[in-house]
Amino acid sequence: MSTPVNQAAASLRDAIREAADGLINREHLAELMILAAVAQEHLLVIGPPGTAKSAVVRRVAQSLGGRYFEYLLGRFTEPSELFGAVNLGKLREGLVETDVSGMLPEADIAFLDEVFLGSTAILNTLLGVLNERQFRRGHTNIACPLRLCVGASNALPDDDSLSAFADRFLLHVFVDAVPDARLEDLLAGGWAVGQRKVGVRADMATLDALHAAVPNVNMGAVRADLAQAIRQLRKAQINLSDRRIVKAQQLIAAAAVLAGRNVATRADLWPLVYVVPSAAGQQSARETLRELLAEARHPLLQAVVETAVQQPLARIARLAETADRLLGAARGEGFRGEAEALLREIDANFGKDSLPPELSARRAQLVVAVQSA
Repeated sequence: MSTPVNQAAASLRDAIREAADGLINREHLAELMILAAVAQEHLLVIGPPGTAKSAVVRRVAQSLGGRYFEYLLGRFTEPSELFGAVNLGKLREGLVETDVSGMLPEADIAFLDEVFLGSTAILNTLLGVLNERQFRRGHTNIACPLRLCVGASNALPDDDSLSAFADRFLLHVFVDAVPDARLEDLLAGGWAVGQRKVGVRADMATLDALHAAVPNVNMGAVRADLAQAIRQLRKAQINLSDRRIVKAQQLIAAAAVLAGRNVATRADLWPLVYVVPSAAGQQSARETLRELLAEARHPLLQAVVETAVQQPLARIARLAETADRLLGAARGEGFRGEAEALLREIDANFGKDSLPPELSARRAQLVVAVQSA
């Protein structure tokens, strides 16, 4: 793949790191936003209040630059609060035009919290913006620059009409409270996040360059595997609409682009897990597709792949990166404990005979470093 595309992907790695720094167990959400933005598909985040959904979205948007729009919807939210008010000057001339300045139709990245509380009028208009990138209202008909819309809610809706709207978000991700084992990290990270500002690490041109490479990805080598995955999901009573199946290819191609390749492989099939719309369905998909997803890995999107497949090979990139960070850092206080924890994790995932080449030399260096610390 061309150097400019690789450089664009590298700048997104910096954006992800800065945005997710201090947000414990939310790295995968930040990375999934990047995948969605490159594929120009939309993301639905489901989780209880207070689980940093909005914090992650806001920080990733800040690191990407561009025009950002955020709104918390309620039962009485008016369409004008999202899309803009009617232009009174034009109305006197008999034209119903909307002033969209600073509103959702002008946004590059949008975040709609409690998205299912929107009225029918809001959701119907949103469908045009999300699906067609077009805003239509009265005499106003404009193209929207929207790269990514993130919707959030505490739970998936039971209402059939709202479920149909939720289906328009191709990616679904479910977040929970940080587990007990990481409460110390949560406290330390949360304290630091409040003191740290997020800088702009990428821009819309970066996303556009990567998105332009997506249609050029050769999907032929992985199409039979993808079809087999769908058959296995159907056999397990996990049914996806034809639209979601076809659009999943866009995510797989985007994963290949972000990995620096123009040919999709089995390593790129992991986004299929997030195309499954329910939490129970996603867990079942991990088990059903375990063999097919065994090769899943990604040099850039490490946390989200690891979360998707929950298998050893998906952890290699993160383990290697952590080892490099420790080996390249000064041997200060806490080095020994962190290095020993990393060695335990490596040994828990890989036996002596199955240790990947990427980790073999690093493990040996860590052992020497720990012994001399």
